Amino acid sequence: MKYLIITAIFFLSFSSNSFSIPKGNKATFDVIRKNKVIGTIETIFTKKDELLIIDTNVDVDVKIFFFPAYKFTQTTKETWLKNEFIEVEGHTNFEDEREYFITGRDTENNFIANGMDGELILDKNILPSNYLNKEILKQKKMFDTQKGIVRKIKVTKLDDEIIEINKKKIMTEKYLLNASTNPKDKGPFPQYTLWYAKNEELLKFKFTNWKDKKDIITQRNNWGG
Repeated sequence: MKYLIITAIFFLSFSSNSFSIPKGNKATFDVIRKNKVIGTIETIFTKKDELLIIDTNVDVDVKIFFFPAYKFTQTTKETWLKNEFIEVEGHTNFEDEREYFITGRDTENNFIANGMDGELILDKNILPSNYLNKEILKQKKMFDTQKGIVRKIKVTKLDDEIIEINKKKIMTEKYLLNASTNPKDKGPFPQYTLWYAKNEELLKFKFTNWKDKKDIITQRNNWGG
């Protein structure tokens, strides 16, 4: 569970290692399981001089016969300076014994992070696991902002595909992303399928929960293309 017609749109575009920022500076998603919305993801982009602040909130709440069955929350604040990822703060709560407080900051030569495995000295150019940033697909490694660890990644480009959002058909670029598993993970890291609009905005992603084999689909609900 834990793992969550071409049309014109006005957006702000940064260069390398950057985001296509949606109209209104906000991207919101429904998290769907068995055709039911079980949660939301909201990302807000704030520009302050040369800084770009990206705040993401994930809230998943599963109920069975109206009784709470599972809850997952994550908050992440990324800071970018002139298109470079320089800082992150985050908190992830899996509603069991796993709760992580994540930090990371650029130094002169490295990115110093703290998370599940303690302090890590990482490559200064490492990117966070925010799939809104399509540049992540070009990387060999990513910084997992749920747990504060590094995962190796492999991305495969699939055939373009038309999907439907808000009763609009959209031609998208489709990818598969696989990532390495950490010994402390409770299960394998799931394979993600990701769909991007031609302006590089993330519209949808999907993975299969390894426990119950159910698909978890996360789809934009404020797409205005």
